[in-house]
Amino acid sequence: MTNAPNSLEPAASAAPATADATVSPDRLDAVVIGAGQAGLAIGYFLARQGRRFVILEAGDAVGVGWRGRWDSLVLFTPRRYDALPGLAFPGDPDGYPTRDEVIAYLEHYAARFDLPIHFNSAVESLTQENGAFRLEVDGRQIVADQVVVATGPFHQPRTPLVADQLAPEVFQTHSAGYQRPSDVPDGRVLIVGGGNTGFQIAKELSATHAVQLAIGSRQMPLPQKLLGRDLFWWLTKLGLVTKTVDSRLGRRARNRDMLIGSTPRGLRRRYGVTLMPRVVGASGRTVTFADGSEQDFDAVIWATGYRPDHAWINAPVLDGDGRLRHRRGVTRVPGLYFLGLAWQHTRGSALLGWVKDDAEYLAERIEASRTDSSKPKTEIAGAA
Repeated sequence: MTNAPNSLEPAASAAPATADATVSPDRLDAVVIGAGQAGLAIGYFLARQGRRFVILEAGDAVGVGWRGRWDSLVLFTPRRYDALPGLAFPGDPDGYPTRDEVIAYLEHYAARFDLPIHFNSAVESLTQENGAFRLEVDGRQIVADQVVVATGPFHQPRTPLVADQLAPEVFQTHSAGYQRPSDVPDGRVLIVGGGNTGFQIAKELSATHAVQLAIGSRQMPLPQKLLGRDLFWWLTKLGLVTKTVDSRLGRRARNRDMLIGSTPRGLRRRYGVTLMPRVVGASGRTVTFADGSEQDFDAVIWATGYRPDHAWINAPVLDGDGRLRHRRGVTRVPGLYFLGLAWQHTRGSALLGWVKDDAEYLAERIEASRTDSSKPKTEIAGAA
């Protein structure tokens, strides 16, 4: 990947992205958790501010979430809308990047801005003490004034309990574990989940398998192109992609996913996929649907989404129902922020090309609330 024209440089030199050095025991200005698109984006802004910070990544590379997606994944946003701050996404701006292109771009981005990423550094716990945050990381303790949790919205794959009722000989995987059609045994395949993921996997598998797709709730089908323009061109021009979660449209749309470039009718006619209603039960190889029908399957792929995992955060950030409490990523705990969440502020908050808006906003909050450097900082006893 070649460098895109760019004159923006980090305001402070940082450790190379591939560094494996131990994080300094001294108190840091900030820690970013996660080296996906959200973590890299805010890392860019923190570097420009000259902050002393690190990005902690549990995996061994940037963009771990992308690396786990299926081989043939293609984004539904054109390259012109897929850039992080300061670096254009290379290639045809009207074309759609593949999974591997996104991974290569994130790798290039981390190296281009020399972001201080520490890999294989899973955060085991986060605790607020004495006006600072203590992070337990693989036997180490890191102390920071502020923390940005940039782990995104996709944590633990969610599989319904009905999956346990299927016989052991039925091949099962969550969409997070699906890679390619050759990994799925021959025979009749059921995909459960009518979002973009379910539709895309159904299209791919239909070339080699007999596929049925169970849809539990209605989606909002939208064409990839309209009047010769990409959907996101229209959404951007009309300001719809930046409508906030508090707006009238945002309140209506936040609980309805957009089905982009796919329709149930097109899936039936073009790909020969049979559509089924919600799955309500299973026994052995047999799956029961909401209309009372039953069918046997050789494989089931659960495209049923993810559930958040914030159990490692020892701070009052959840409400009584276990939902994260924040306003545009700012929690009630001073100095603790979240980034990359679905509908964090707008429809684009969790998308590759729009996460930069929330990242810049949080970086400004961090800058505004930073500790006065002229005053001595109180260290947490025993931190090392």
